[in-house]
Order: sequence, then structure tokens, then C-alpha cells
Amino acid sequence: MDIQRFWGAVRRTLRSDRLHQWILSLLMLASLAITMVALLAWQLPYGSRLLLQPGEIAPFTVVAPQPITFESEVLTERARERAAQQVPDQYDFEEASIRRQRIEAARQALAQATAIRRQEEKTLAQKTNELLAIEELGLDAETAVQILSLSDEQWAQVEHEVIAVLDRVMRLEIRESTINQARNSVPALVSRSLDEDASDVAIQLVKNLIRPNSFYNAERTAALRAEARAGVPPQTITLVRGETVIRSGDRATPEQVEKLAALSKLQSEWDFWTVTRNAVFVLLWLTVTLSALAKVRRPLLQNLREQALLLVITVIWLLAAKAMIVNHPLLPFIYPLAAYAILVSVFCKMRVAQVLITMFALLLLYMLPTNATMVIYQTTGAMLAVLLVGRAERLNSFIWAGVVVGLSNLAVLIAMSAPFSTYSSTMLVELLLATVVNGALTAAIALIGYFVLGNLFDIVTPLQLNELSRPTHPLLRQVLLKASGTYHHTILVSNLAERAAAAIGADALLVRVGAYYHDIGKTVRPYFFAENIMDGSSPHDKLDPLTSAQIIISHVKDGVDLAQKYKLPERIQDFIREHHGRSLVKYFYLMAQQQSQDGATVNEEDFRYPGPNPRSRETAIVMLADTCEAAVRAMRPSSREELELLVNRLIDERVASGELNDSDLTFRDLQTIKEVFLQVLQGVHHPRIKYPESASVQPQEQPARAPEGNGAGRKTTQRAGWEVEGLEERALSSDVQRTPAMEG
Repeated sequence: MDIQRFWGAVRRTLRSDRLHQWILSLLMLASLAITMVALLAWQLPYGSRLLLQPGEIAPFTVVAPQPITFESEVLTERARERAAQQVPDQYDFEEASIRRQRIEAARQALAQATAIRRQEEKTLAQKTNELLAIEELGLDAETAVQILSLSDEQWAQVEHEVIAVLDRVMRLEIRESTINQARNSVPALVSRSLDEDASDVAIQLVKNLIRPNSFYNAERTAALRAEARAGVPPQTITLVRGETVIRSGDRATPEQVEKLAALSKLQSEWDFWTVTRNAVFVLLWLTVTLSALAKVRRPLLQNLREQALLLVITVIWLLAAKAMIVNHPLLPFIYPLAAYAILVSVFCKMRVAQVLITMFALLLLYMLPTNATMVIYQTTGAMLAVLLVGRAERLNSFIWAGVVVGLSNLAVLIAMSAPFSTYSSTMLVELLLATVVNGALTAAIALIGYFVLGNLFDIVTPLQLNELSRPTHPLLRQVLLKASGTYHHTILVSNLAERAAAAIGADALLVRVGAYYHDIGKTVRPYFFAENIMDGSSPHDKLDPLTSAQIIISHVKDGVDLAQKYKLPERIQDFIREHHGRSLVKYFYLMAQQQSQDGATVNEEDFRYPGPNPRSRETAIVMLADTCEAAVRAMRPSSREELELLVNRLIDERVASGELNDSDLTFRDLQTIKEVFLQVLQGVHHPRIKYPESASVQPQEQPARAPEGNGAGRKTTQRAGWEVEGLEERALSSDVQRTPAMEG
């Protein structure tokens, strides 16, 4: 039997909504973890952001994110050029043939000079001109005159010495580039036996007769150098993790340009340790984040809509961070973390946003550990934006948030980088523009996301609530025109619930607007509800209890239908569905039991509201305010003690029946709610002074009339109208005729 009960409990658990909710939450958490590990482990290629040209100024410092080795075309070309330059120019040395040619040309030229010297009939000027005309000798006028002035003996010595010295010089390798060296060596080779004049003439003649005998071979030189270049292997460059490739403001060299180009194509490999490191970090990050969120907002762990919203915007901002939080001078400072913080604060709570900002700061620091300035910059702006926007009850709060973020960005930059000595004027202007763009993006993205995500996830926002709270809304106008008593009851319930919500830290604005719409279903058949009956007669007198109960219960379904027709947010529809929970319309249920014949069983489910029971603190507060306000209005307690007993009993009965089990209200919250209800209800339903009647006016007796009912207990009294919501007046003693309390 115990085993059967155990497996029955297991099956019920497997079919329960709570289990499905936990499964969906775990799936969303797992998807977030996998996404984070993938993004952190995958190194985004730098792309064109790092591409510079030689000589350009680096706009930011680049550090190698991981070890990398690549073939360097720059270093390889340099090595090959050095190898080619080490190959000397190749020359063809033609010493014998050139030497013989030059000696023969020298003898012929000297013979011509001798013949000119012997021409007695010509003048000195004529002889000089003829000597200058000998091309091989290349004489100048001074040397020609000097030759003519030599004696025959001196000239004979010169002729002999010129041939001998020229023969010796031409045996050496003489190139075009070394011909001057050969000519400069001539004076040392001339015999010392010659006198000064003859020696000078011989030296000059030999110098003029010297010609190159070694000639440059371009084809052989090119072939040898090409062979030397081909023998050089490709050169590689290795960068270690954290090595600085180029610093901000440096002029890029070809080697640095090549390194940057290699980094621009960099993408880390998915090795085991890379994935392990990032997986451990993500596990720690999620553990701390979830623990903090459970501490500051436990209902978030059970709200699938808010979980899905946080998952979507967190993944979007993670993708943006991966693309923008890189070694770049501007992109990290444009990253709109403040917009993320504003959206979380508006859709969830400010404390949730503060937790996620702190955790995002750790994530950004993990992604870019060398740029603490950027982390401080982003975190400070996001915190200030959240504090300023709060619940975003006005549109201009987004604009002011953008302004504050921009000013915060500027202040952080001054605090961290002043006096900006390492920045060029262009870089400084760009950085200042980035701070302004960040503030503008924060306001724009937050405002757009506020409307788009709110509609996408059907999350009611403060601005939307303010619009719904206007008396000109069509549904509220219907309540006022068709069911004025219900409208008055709604206003009282909203004031009561709003005060209680504010006291326990619930969403007071949501409670107030939800209370406005919780009874809109009564506008379909307003005359079946006691607060709208003006003449004292009730249509329920002509109906059987089951029909009356179904009409009363149907105002919940009618209200949901109207809410869907007018496109009220799902969160507001929850107030309509849950403000009676699964409570019993007990008055008509007891009446049905009294009228049943032959002991027939009355089905209790026919007299219960469809529910569900309140699933949030806000809807539970409206349920309690609705119950207490109706009971107090019906029973009119004459003292604070009676009021306190009534409020305590009504709330305690709701707790005892389990109707508040899913609402997350604590006993401390309930005690606070009781105190607020007492304070407000005492002010609304306080005893009034009975003024004395004029002596001239005689009161006229009015006989009390009770309309005939369909069964026992279906009478009306002056103290209380018809029970239209199933709230039995339990304060009366059991021997007193029970009458339904008036409830909105």
C-alpha cells in the first residue's frame, strides 16, 4: 500500500505544472551556460580592425591574445635579400688579350708621338696640336708641350718605361670600378732612374693608356644570386600570449603590420583546456549569479516569463560583448551595458539589475583582463542609470538616463586617464565622441527594448499601467456607466490593496491597476450583483441556487473575455482570474443543500470559482482587500475591536483554506497587511454622528418588508444585501438567520 502511494505521488509530481516549470527553467539555464562557454571559448577574429599600412600610427595597443606562430614574408624576404647580397658581382677577367691590345696600342701611339717630335719644319704649336690629336694617349696641352721639350734620350727612356709599366699594370684585374686604383698605383711602378720631367711624362702616359680588363657578367651574377635566395628557408615569427605587438601612437613597421595581419585572422582552437577553463568560469559565474538572484528576488526562480526575458536580453548582450569588448580604442567604450541594466531594472527589479551589473562586470573583466578602465567605465554608468530610471514611470527618465551615463563616462575617463598625455588630439576627440554615443545608445536601446520586449513577453510596464489606470479607458468607463456600485467598490479595493502592497514591498502600481479591472466582468450582468441593486429587490429571488451561483461565478470568465477583447496584459488578467481563487460560493451552496430533496448530494464543484488561486503577492493582496472591504461594508462593525476581529478572521480563513499557498506571502507580510487594512478601513467606514431630527418633522414608520424568496434563508435585510460572491457572514451567531454579506 505504501508503495502504491509512493508511485502515485511520483506520477502526480511528473504531471504537475511545477515539475514542468523546473524542467523549462533548467533547459533555459543549460542553454545560457552552453552559449556562454561557446562565446568565451571561441576567439572572435579581429578582422579589418587591426589592418594598418607601414608608416601609419597605431590607434590602440595590441596584445597577442594567445601564442601564435606564422611564416613571415617580411623576414623571409629580408633573409633572402641578405643571402643574395652576399654573392659578389661576377666578372670575366680577360687579362692576356686586353694586355696585348693595350701594349700594341701604346707602341703605335708612342711611335706617332716620336714621328711628330722629329718634324723640324713644323712649329711648336703645330706639333702640340698633332700630339693632342692622338686619341690613345689622351694628352692635355701641358703634357704635350712637356713631351716636345724632352730630349731624345729622355724620350727613349719614357717610351721604354711606358711599355714596361703598362705591361705590369695590365696584368692586374682592372674593373671599371677599380680603374682609378690602378692608375694611382702607376707612380710607384715607374723606375727611379728617370729624371723628374721624364718620370712625370711616363706616369701620365701610362695612366692614359690603362683600360679595364675585367667585365661585369650580369647573367651569371643574377643566376648565382637567385640560387642563393632559393636556398634560404621561410622565416617564422612566434608571438607569446600577452606580448605587445604595437603600442598606441607608434608608427607601424612592416614587421608589425605583418603581425597585425596575422592576428586579424586569429581564431583560437577549441582545445580541451580552453573549453575547460571557460566552462569552470561559467559554472562559477552562474552559481554566484543564481545564488544572489535567489536572495534578492526568489519569485524570479518560479517566473518562466521573466526567466525567458532575462535569457534573451542576456544572450543578446553577451553576443554584443563578444563583438565589441576587444582590443580596440573605441568599441569597448560604446558597448551599451547601461541599456541592459535599465531593461532588467524595469522588467524585473532594481536589485536584480544591480546583481547582474556586478556579474557582468566580472564577465567583461574576464574577457578583457588588461582593460580595467573599461570595466569601471561600464559598471559606473550602468549603476547610475538604474538608480535614475528605477521603474521607468516616465518616458523622459530614459533620456535623463542617457545624459547621466554620458556624464559618468566622461568623469571615469578623466579619473582614469587625465591628463591624456598618451593620446593624440584625434584619438581624444574620438574617445569623447564614444562617451556621447554610449549615452545616446543607452537611451535609444533601452527605450526601444522597453516597448518591444514588453509586448513580446507580455510583461506589463509602469508606463502601460499608467495608461491603463486612466478613467478614460473604455473598460473603466463601462464599469462607471453600467455598474456604478461596482466602480465605487473597485476604487475602495484599489486604495486598500495599493497601501498594503506598498507596505510589504510588492508592486503597488500593478496592484492598484489590477484592482481597477478585477471586477469588470460584472458589467455584463450588473443587476445580479448586490452593490448595483438600487431598489432593494434582487433577481436572485426568482432563480434556483445553482443558477444564481453560476451567474455570480461567470463574472470571472466574462471579465477575462473582456480583458482579452480589449487586449489587457496577461498580468492584469491574472487579477481577474485569481481574485476569488478556488473559493466556494457558500451562500448559494448551503441554500442548495437546504433545498435538495430526498437527500440528493449537491456537487460542490458547481459552486466553486474556476481559479486558480493567487500565484503572486499582488493578486493575493487584491483577493484579501476584496474580501475585507466587502465584508466590512456589509457588516458595518461599530468599533475598532470588531473591525480587527473581522479582518483577522477573514484573512486567517484564507490562510487556513490554503488559498494563499502559491502567493509567496509570508506571515510577516500578512501581519503588515492586516495592520494596513485596519488603518484604511477604519478611516473609510468609521462611525458617523447621528444628527437630531427637527422637532417639526415627525418620523414616519415604515413597515419592514422582506421579499419572498425561493427557499429558506433567502431574505434581505437593511443591514446587508444579497451575497453575490459567496462570502458568508460568519460573524453572526448560529441561531441568527444567515444573510449574504455584500461584496464587490
